[in-house]
Amino acid sequence: MRTANKTVRQSVSLPANVAAQARALAKKRRLSTTRMLVELIESGMEAEKRKQQEFFELAARFRRATDPEEVTRLGDQMGRMVFGN
Repeated sequence: MRTANKTVRQSVSLPANVAAQARALAKKRRLSTTRMLVELIESGMEAEKRKQQEFFELAARFRRATDPEEVTRLGDQMGRMVFGN
């Protein structure tokens, strides 16, 4: 038997500019602000998972690499992922 998604009431404080952007996006897409926030959070979590998966794939390629130039290039790429540009 499948269980239904349980909702949890969560109160968050948003910076005024973020709240205004969320309201504008919600209005544009004809959603409630709450629904828009849920979609944005879900998108962010999916993006974070993809980013983490990409990092693990890059780390595996780095470990398998034997060519010194490729090792350097992959190491630089990993550094940019971890520390930014």
